[in-house]
Amino acid sequence: MDALRQVFTAPWVHGLALLCLCAAYLQGAYDKARDFPAAVAEMRRFGLSPAAPLAALTIVFEFTASAMVLSGIYRWLGALMLAAFTALANFLADRFWDENGTQRRMSANAFFEHWGLVGGFILVAWYDLGGQVGI
Repeated sequence: MDALRQVFTAPWVHGLALLCLCAAYLQGAYDKARDFPAAVAEMRRFGLSPAAPLAALTIVFEFTASAMVLSGIYRWLGALMLAAFTALANFLADRFWDENGTQRRMSANAFFEHWGLVGGFILVAWYDLGGQVGI
């Protein structure tokens, strides 16, 4: 048990866990920046307007909030920003209740997976702000 505790409490594990939590946002921002017309089209597909400024804002937001989480500079704030962004985007992008069949199951799965990310980011903020588990 002590060896396991030593491995999983190592600083590199903490950094890796934070990188894993932010990976989708870093990849998403990178892809949007690389293919900005597709990012604008995505905003339009979700009915968001003005599409181009919102796509640009999303790119900056995802990079900035991820950088905050990874660097530790206002980590709690970056984590809460990504939690809120994910919760809002979840209701916009994964509307499984409007779908049928296989698409409904896939969207429902994505919807609930995203709540896992929200919970992870809330825990990051909680720990960063000094939260402790009560016994």
